[in-house]
Amino acid sequence: MTGLIHVVGAAVVDSLENPSRLLAARRTAPPQFAGMWEFPGGKVEQGEAPEAALHRELAEELGVTVRLGDELESGAASGWPLNERAAMRVWFAEVSDGEPRPLEDHDQLRWISLGECDEALSLPWIPADLPIVRALLARVTTAA
Repeated sequence: MTGLIHVVGAAVVDSLENPSRLLAARRTAPPQFAGMWEFPGGKVEQGEAPEAALHRELAEELGVTVRLGDELESGAASGWPLNERAAMRVWFAEVSDGEPRPLEDHDQLRWISLGECDEALSLPWIPADLPIVRALLARVTTAA
């Protein structure tokens, strides 16, 4: 695939060592995704390292600084497929400074329990993010 759009996302958890809650963000746009939930993040700029892009996006979207943990592997070098033109790499992240607020692209943030999978799976996730949510839940409950 040439011209693949590289996207980064954060599974912001309350603790990298012992995660029990995940921060979900509700989109305001585009219209087909407005009101749906996602992992905060965004596009990697030309010449930007993925991790640097994630730090920038979380500062812009949520007003926070984070400590990055492990990447949630997708099995593909490009990451989790979002559509035929884009793929997203997702890292676990813990807020190190600031209080998450929906500053850009989102109208609501919600901490959801990772111990109660039904709560996470009951949210209307953007379809491309749902497999990532399932993989995250499987990884966290296996590690517990």
